[in-house]
Amino acid sequence: MDLNFSEQDRAFQQEVRDFIPDGLPADIQEKMKKGLKMRREDFVRWMRILAGKGWLVPEWPEEYGGSPLTPVQRYILTEELTRAYAPLLINQGVRMVGPVLYSFGTDEQKEKYLPRIINSDDIWCQGYSEPGSGSDLASLQTRAVRDGDHYIVNGTKTWTSHAHFADRMFCLCRTDPDVKFQEGISFLLIDMDQPGVEVKPIIMMEGTHHVNTVYLTDVKVPVEDLVGEENKGWTYAKFLLSHERIGIAKIGYSKAQLGKLKEIAALQPSGGARLIDDMDFASKIAQLEIDLDSLQHTELRAVMATARGDAPGPEASVLKIKGTEVAQSISNLLMQTVDYYSAPFIPEAMEAGWNETPVGPDYAATLGANYFSTRKASIVGGTNEIQRNIIAKGVLGM
Repeated sequence: MDLNFSEQDRAFQQEVRDFIPDGLPADIQEKMKKGLKMRREDFVRWMRILAGKGWLVPEWPEEYGGSPLTPVQRYILTEELTRAYAPLLINQGVRMVGPVLYSFGTDEQKEKYLPRIINSDDIWCQGYSEPGSGSDLASLQTRAVRDGDHYIVNGTKTWTSHAHFADRMFCLCRTDPDVKFQEGISFLLIDMDQPGVEVKPIIMMEGTHHVNTVYLTDVKVPVEDLVGEENKGWTYAKFLLSHERIGIAKIGYSKAQLGKLKEIAALQPSGGARLIDDMDFASKIAQLEIDLDSLQHTELRAVMATARGDAPGPEASVLKIKGTEVAQSISNLLMQTVDYYSAPFIPEAMEAGWNETPVGPDYAATLGANYFSTRKASIVGGTNEIQRNIIAKGVLGM
């Protein structure tokens, strides 16, 4: 398999690189590089810039607003943008519910929702996980009962990313409790701005607010906001999860963080020299570079398979596991680089505009918080333990 980019792909890579200096707002890039908090308006501004270039939903069919980029070019786009510290997209609309809608939705649903996703008029959140049924998604208990031309929804969703500023939720609900778990689930679209929807924040250990618990009490959902057939939601959920796996290794972002690690190590003293010149430290950097290079070749093989029309397979689970492990190793080494200066917990330091005197070098202020934030990477998107089970079954036949 030839993993080298074609001349056309290299030209596109240069186009993306030329776009970044003026296209990526400097204030947003600085927030990302420093590990500062991002607001809804930051994400929306960036996504609208990408939409203007035709790069927000390149994997969508052109008839629904997508672009003619090849799978390899889509990979290049993501790689170059994340290496430049562009924000990771709020992808629940772009990469998750959007493909479900243009694949299984009615014409009315496509006309109503797809343009609003592209323009970032609607921010979506994902109503999947529940207390007591996280990775065992099929055991969910949120009920939707048909009442005339509406469903009445009651239940609780948790670990719901961006629910605090989302306009809509795509939600798995149990519509038939008398059949086996996977057969009684439906896929509903819920307006978050209505009575009965209560969003409560879950504050993470590093002090950030990213996820939430959402309580649904007698929430009314019009029947026309059922996607596909009633009780067939598990089919759409599995389809959606295959799209969630795209780019899950976040190699570009890890490369950017590795570059940041080298920059900091070049500033840190160690035994009368620079830390980056220490042989033991240099060997750790080299191992990370080897891991990232191997990971990238694995991802490129998956991209090439997609370009041939093959569906994502167990290699997506390999990318998820190794990608999160590499990211965690980099954040761990960043902590070690500044030593005890990474220990002070100053949540205010993660706010743009914070101008207090830092404890130690200014680049150390957010490293501790970002270290703890990276711990969740092995859980979100399907725990690494679940990914190992998928590999055991799909590759090893266990």
